[in-house]
Amino acid sequence: MTTRNAINWPEKHLPGTGDNVVSNEVIVQGLAADRVRHHLTDTSTWESYDDNVADISFPQGGGPVLKGDVLFSFGTFGFPPLDAHVVEFQAPADGVPGRLSWTAKHDGTPEEQLDFLHAWLVEDLPGGRVRILTQETQIGPAAAELAQQTPNPMLNGHQAWLDGLVRAAAK
Repeated sequence: MTTRNAINWPEKHLPGTGDNVVSNEVIVQGLAADRVRHHLTDTSTWESYDDNVADISFPQGGGPVLKGDVLFSFGTFGFPPLDAHVVEFQAPADGVPGRLSWTAKHDGTPEEQLDFLHAWLVEDLPGGRVRILTQETQIGPAAAELAQQTPNPMLNGHQAWLDGLVRAAAK
């Protein structure tokens, strides 16, 4: 039996306790976790493979590469730029998955309020394969509205991001 690594969730964002949760995963042969991680942590590459992200900035300096405890801002899913904070950052190593997660909020009108945690796990698997898992939990009226839509725009948007990430890493 093979056990798969999982996202580390803070209690506030534990899946199933908020208003919307999405999970997307791929396992790809011929890629390595460090190559995927490069395109995931270097925000200067995001817009080249994900057309749902824009206006990436680092208001307190730094960037374009994400690192632990960094603050950054980006627009996505039609929201104005969201202020995000990297809360988990671990490079992949032999037998250890790479981890990246950030929290972000949109305060807008009461109906538009959104608080979320977006997490990524990238790990090498036997046989020259890599597993990429991305999950997001969301809290707020905007999240509850998204969860009621079929298809769920977050699920489809994150799959497009994941597919684009794989294509970028494969080049």
